[in-house]
Amino acid sequence: MVLPLVKLGSLAFRTLSKPIAGRLKHHAGVHPKFRGFIIGLAQANHRLATNMQRRLHGRALDIHIRPLNEEKAIQSAADLLGELFVFSAACAAIIYEVQRSARSEARKEEVRKQEMEAIRKRLDELDMEKQTMMQRVAEMEMRTGGSGWVFPRLLNFSIAQPEAAAAAAQPGGTQQPTAA
Repeated sequence: MVLPLVKLGSLAFRTLSKPIAGRLKHHAGVHPKFRGFIIGLAQANHRLATNMQRRLHGRALDIHIRPLNEEKAIQSAADLLGELFVFSAACAAIIYEVQRSARSEARKEEVRKQEMEAIRKRLDELDMEKQTMMQRVAEMEMRTGGSGWVFPRLLNFSIAQPEAAAAAAQPGGTQQPTAA
């Protein structure tokens, strides 16, 4: 439920950033100090882009690059600022999504660690219980004479005891055959 809402909010943020970028473009050309700043920014961007194109095409780099006229510089810088704003908004949304996903994974990993720790603890408890049972079996074997396994003796004892009790209960002490 949360994931679709986060993605919808991210999309709305990116969509709303485009009109904000448009307003930023408009105000960039109107404000005098900002206008001077963006003209310098546009001229630097123009020189960088022209030099990169010349390098790619293998042309000379030591020639003078003509500066843009004022209107083209303002338009270029305003477009650049608008694109930077939209790009920044998209980057912020991606960073938020990655961090949210990382926190979710960290929580899942913590739950897995706790489950593994519970399993290890239960395994240790069962191991201790096994050791206790083995000690009890060893004690019982020592009490019964130390030879053979305790459980078959217990089974033989429980089968033989009712037969002896039945023989003692009959007059004359003789046993009657039993149907098996």
